[in-house]
Amino acid sequence: MTDFTTLYRGGHILSPAYPTATAMLVTGETVSWLGTDADAPSADETVQLDGCLVTPAFVDSHAHVSGTGGALLGLNLSETRSAAELLDLVSAVADKLPRTAVILGAGFDETEWDTPELPSGETLSRAVGGRRAYLSRTCGHIGIASAALLLDRPDLAALEGYSETGVLTLYAHRAARAAANAAVPETQRTEAQRVALRHAASLGIAAVVECGTPTPGSSLGEDDFTGLLALADSGEPLPRVFGYWGELNGAAKARELGAHACAGDLSVDGSIGAHTAALREPYADADVLGHAYLSAEDVEQHIISCAGHGMQGGFHAIGDQAVTNVITGIAAAAQTVGVETIRAGRHRVEHAEMLDKQLIAGFVAFGLYASVQPAFDDRWGGTDAMYATRLGVERSLAANPFGSLAGVGVPLALGSDSPVTPLDPWGGVRAAVNHRNPSQGLTPTAAFAAHTRGGWRAVGDDEAGVLTPGAPASLAVWEHRAAGLPDVANAAAPRCRRTVHSGTVIFDEEAP
Repeated sequence: MTDFTTLYRGGHILSPAYPTATAMLVTGETVSWLGTDADAPSADETVQLDGCLVTPAFVDSHAHVSGTGGALLGLNLSETRSAAELLDLVSAVADKLPRTAVILGAGFDETEWDTPELPSGETLSRAVGGRRAYLSRTCGHIGIASAALLLDRPDLAALEGYSETGVLTLYAHRAARAAANAAVPETQRTEAQRVALRHAASLGIAAVVECGTPTPGSSLGEDDFTGLLALADSGEPLPRVFGYWGELNGAAKARELGAHACAGDLSVDGSIGAHTAALREPYADADVLGHAYLSAEDVEQHIISCAGHGMQGGFHAIGDQAVTNVITGIAAAAQTVGVETIRAGRHRVEHAEMLDKQLIAGFVAFGLYASVQPAFDDRWGGTDAMYATRLGVERSLAANPFGSLAGVGVPLALGSDSPVTPLDPWGGVRAAVNHRNPSQGLTPTAAFAAHTRGGWRAVGDDEAGVLTPGAPASLAVWEHRAAGLPDVANAAAPRCRRTVHSGTVIFDEEAP
């Protein structure tokens, strides 16, 4: 059977192979021809571009799909600007639900409030009428538990990070959030995943890296992870999902679950906002160094395990001490398996926010990929936002050193960590270009490449992410009637009209 052909014509094709191309032919899953309208071949289907721009589709290199869908469908607290506003919103939602419902919310950031004091679990309990409730901070590393939820889980009191106030961090937070999420029915989770993936496709995203993790004492983490992979493989027109399973020394389990890698949110530390990112020097606003969940020895053994199973490995590491643990551990692993094996593994560091020259040199030496989130710098970086409060201005301006990484050849892949920050690929490009520290910004071309081809390369695909003959036809059509990239650093992002993954249309603005 002959592959179906689609001709895109009458527009502008962003391609290094043919910079002046106005037409492109897709045959089956691949780009098969580029040229001018006058030379265009016939096809089974012709799409008139009306002057629009066709580019490679985006890859979101770090996301949490269920959480993203939950934020789109449920209790999104990101716009609240005070504890009172947060409680009012939660109360209004709770009043519409049965007494047995579990109230889940996420996205608040008390550092953006006039008075950055969190409500207690007792206050939350009054707001939700005694129901079980759990609210997660935007970073996902602090939460507030209602009294009813704490009564359901008396074991939390024995975990590090527990507080009778109901404001939980570290291991107590992880366990409480898992307990709350376990109350969500499977059908509800699946619908949230579907909504998130469809939303991603509408933004020109053809692939998403899902960062899944185990849930202590429960199969919830595995069920959520495998359910998402099954949905993505169900034949529905959805973006591709690369499953990253964050379990220490869990390469065998990752392969069993169908994961692409044993990496992602395997947390070496926490977050800057929660004072749990592991630092070499204390926080500016608290005499603490954060928290290291994993040591250099843990990192070493994990990478050796991944090498033995032929899997990509990687870690969540934000603070400079956490990244030090990663580099030290990988250097030790290289003594066992060899530097070339390490480099061939394309191991990743998620976030990689606080780096000095020596740590960046470690990325170069071991061929590590930096999976970064420019929206973090846009929202919290600079001289007067949360990073400056937590770290001081000098460390804040040194954070997220995209320019320094790219300047020495460290491969970058851009993502959102959604729902921590929203799915917004053009926003990510804009934030990378308009870095709060101008010396660390990327050029528009480099930022776009990191959010497209860089994302594919970071998952091991060197062919996708560029529109050339023989490359996978993963593309997006934009309401931008000019050749070349739109100037999103200074103007609004263009609207997506169509998204295609490997020849399959996963979003069409004109579809019923």
